[in-house]
Amino acid sequence: MAAPDKIAAVAEIKEKFENSTGAVVTAYVGLSVAQMKDLRRALGENAQYRVAKNTLTKIAANEAGITELDAYFSGSTAVAFVTGDPVATAKSLRDFAKDNDALVIKGGVLDGKPLTAEDIQKLADLESREVLLAKLAGGMKASMAKAAATFQAPLSKFVRTADALRSKVEQGGAGAPAPADAE
Repeated sequence: MAAPDKIAAVAEIKEKFENSTGAVVTAYVGLSVAQMKDLRRALGENAQYRVAKNTLTKIAANEAGITELDAYFSGSTAVAFVTGDPVATAKSLRDFAKDNDALVIKGGVLDGKPLTAEDIQKLADLESREVLLAKLAGGMKASMAKAAATFQAPLSKFVRTADALRSKVEQGGAGAPAPADAE
């Protein structure tokens, strides 16, 4: 590759690092073209999977301020640039690797924090963002219902007492305060 081509490649990879929330570095030796296509399809819109030259990718990552991945840039390397849900990306990579031994997750970075292969496995074990949000909403709804039930009895008692006092005042009953203009 000529120097201008290498400079352009580094700039493109650097931009991918800068525009993604994370990156997962993998080894892919032994995957066929069809399997790579299946992996890209499995990642969907959550990540862009790119085979990369180690030296150029390392330079691009360093220029983007990411030095935590340097140790992973050896052998056959491809990078999944996370552009969507990182949990979905981790799940897709994990599931694909289960069925295809040739794909090995080396490590990665998420929001500037380094991730080991084990960290990515733990991330894959999380439920999706939508499921977690639904559980949070359900928990909040249950808490609000419990809080409403807790305060309902005292509030109902207060309303009944205030209404009884109002009725007594309107009827001029005993113990009712004298009107202000009676003095």
